[in-house]
Amino acid sequence: MEACLARCSDAVFFRCLNPFNFRLSFKPMAFIHAASDGGRRVRRAYDGLLLDAGGTLLQLAKPVESTYADIGRKYGLTTTSAEIKQGFRRAFAAPWPEKLRYQGDGRPFWKLVVSEATGCANNDYFEEVYEYYANGDAWCLPTGASETMFLLKDAGVKLAVVSNFDTRLRKLLKDLNVLDLFDAVIISSEVGYEKPDAKIFKAALALDALIKCVLMEFSFEPYPMKMKKLATHVYQIGVEAGKAVHVGDDLEADKVGASAFGIDCWLWGTDVKTFSDIQKQILISEL
Repeated sequence: MEACLARCSDAVFFRCLNPFNFRLSFKPMAFIHAASDGGRRVRRAYDGLLLDAGGTLLQLAKPVESTYADIGRKYGLTTTSAEIKQGFRRAFAAPWPEKLRYQGDGRPFWKLVVSEATGCANNDYFEEVYEYYANGDAWCLPTGASETMFLLKDAGVKLAVVSNFDTRLRKLLKDLNVLDLFDAVIISSEVGYEKPDAKIFKAALALDALIKCVLMEFSFEPYPMKMKKLATHVYQIGVEAGKAVHVGDDLEADKVGASAFGIDCWLWGTDVKTFSDIQKQILISEL
């Protein structure tokens, strides 16, 4: 395979992808003109932005303890919001015996969290809570998030979500009208690694795996299967670790994990507090 890759020219590679309409518009220039910055020249400090989902890109529309309590009333739940809040933090932070907390739809993990937080093991109650958080109405984006991501993409910055989450995430991003802004969506339940494991960050960046996948699918599979497998596996953004920055809200999972792979990381709420802060640190105005 390595010998085959060495013989594969860039032209052949991109012609292979053309039938599938992949977005492969690269902007390698170091400087761009930004209309939003008064037409001044702007230097791109990073070529890729990786975003954590829950707690960073996705914010809760209302506190989790309020939601658990409100839904629980019809099931006879008497636990107070304050007790639920404490129970949720305790359950969420407890060690999980499996390799991944989120496997597939994440139901086993979330069922334990809801039960531990509320003291209610009623399955109908759990399912209603679970389905509530499967809809975009339960979440919101930080102020200016969409606008910032549009500007960054226009400047040639590749965008990716890198999240410890279950399979509901893609629908949530679609509900909030941002799924199509991302060049890659890396979800732990799909790739089999959770932050801070460096492998989940590698899954977002590595381009060599993408090339291998394309060549393998075109060599050995019938056309319909090729398209299906390419859609499943082509998720890397093709940016070097040193040219990417990750933003997340967890010191261990996000900052320690990204740094171990050579990716700069800004903690949400500490290093950056708004998406405007992110934009200003990625697109540097030149005098």
